[in-house]
Order: sequence, then structure tokens, then C-alpha cells
Amino acid sequence: MSGKPRLHYFNGRGRMETIRWLLAAAGVEFEESYLEKKEDLTKLQKDGSLLFQQVPMVEIDGMKLVQTRAIANYISTKIDMYVEGMFDLNELLMTYVIQPADKKQEHFANMMDKAENRYFPVFEKVLKDHGKDFLVGNHLSRADVQLLEIILMVEEWKPDIFAKFPLLQSFKARLSNIPTIKKFLQPGSQRKPPSDDDVVDKVMKIFYS
Repeated sequence: MSGKPRLHYFNGRGRMETIRWLLAAAGVEFEESYLEKKEDLTKLQKDGSLLFQQVPMVEIDGMKLVQTRAIANYISTKIDMYVEGMFDLNELLMTYVIQPADKKQEHFANMMDKAENRYFPVFEKVLKDHGKDFLVGNHLSRADVQLLEIILMVEEWKPDIFAKFPLLQSFKARLSNIPTIKKFLQPGSQRKPPSDDDVVDKVMKIFYS
């Protein structure tokens, strides 16, 4: 990759956090341009930077890539079966913070039920059957990076959820100690914290006003 990729998004997790994780795990330094107001999004839309009028957008290798999955595919090789499942779960996790107050409890229960009873048992079994440190082959892949991102996110909401998934616990510890990932997990890195009310308010004003 020539030059540092530049990420265009708001200063929060959302759909860009997976991209930050992938770049960080690969040891690729990147820069960010934050959307602070509606006009920042409008400017990108009007100058032709956004193919489908949406962010996230990443400037990389002389191109302006949009669509989270297309960006992720470009940055790393595809391991579709596992990754697609993770995108489905990630979508539930991401959209929780912007649910209306009267829908939040139901959404939370649904996403935790699916995480605990549909998705995590699959990845626990994959690790058991594969017998290696990683989900695919014997080296770090995009699937591993995205699974770690999701594990840490779910833990923020329900710390004891992995009590019955010992292999996922070991997986988390192992990957968190990979130097590039360990650096990304340190305070002061470009990893974003959970979205607070200010971030949610800004998102609603930029994208939904």
C-alpha cells in the first residue's frame, strides 16, 4: 500500500471500526478525516468522492473505496463463510446504540441471544475442530481479526458471556498479545471507545436529520 490510507467517517466505531482493526492488525498506519457535521458529508457527496453517496470511504492506493465489505475485501483476503456471519452479528451490535429507547431492550436481548446461541457456538466448534490457534490455516487472517473485534465488543456489554466458551477465551488472549493488535488495544490508539450519547447525537444529526 503506497502512502497512508485515509479513513473518512465520524469519530466513533460504526462501520469503520472493522477497517481500523484490519489495518492495525496488518501493521498499516492510517490517517482519519472525521465528519463533524452534516455539511462534511454533503461535501464528500457533491465532490464525487462517494460512489453510492455513503460513508465509510477509504482513500487507499490512489482509489476512493466505499462499502465496508468491499474495503475489507481489498485490505485482506476473503474468508467468506466466517466473515459473513460476523458481519451479520456486527450489524446487530453496531445498531444497538441508535435504537429508539422503546426498542433497545428487545434489540439487546435479541443480539445477545444470537451471539450466545447462534454465532459463538459455531466459532468455538471451529476452533475445536481445526485444532489450531486461528480459524483458518495456521496464520492470522481477516476472520480472526473480526472475531476478536466482536468478542471484545460483546464483552463490554456482557463480561461473563464467554464462561462457556473456553476456546474463544484462549483465542482472545492469544490474539490480544500479537504485537500490532496489542498496540491497537492500548489507551491512546486509534481504536474507538463505545459510543456515548454525544457520539450517537452527532451520528443522528449527520446521517438522519
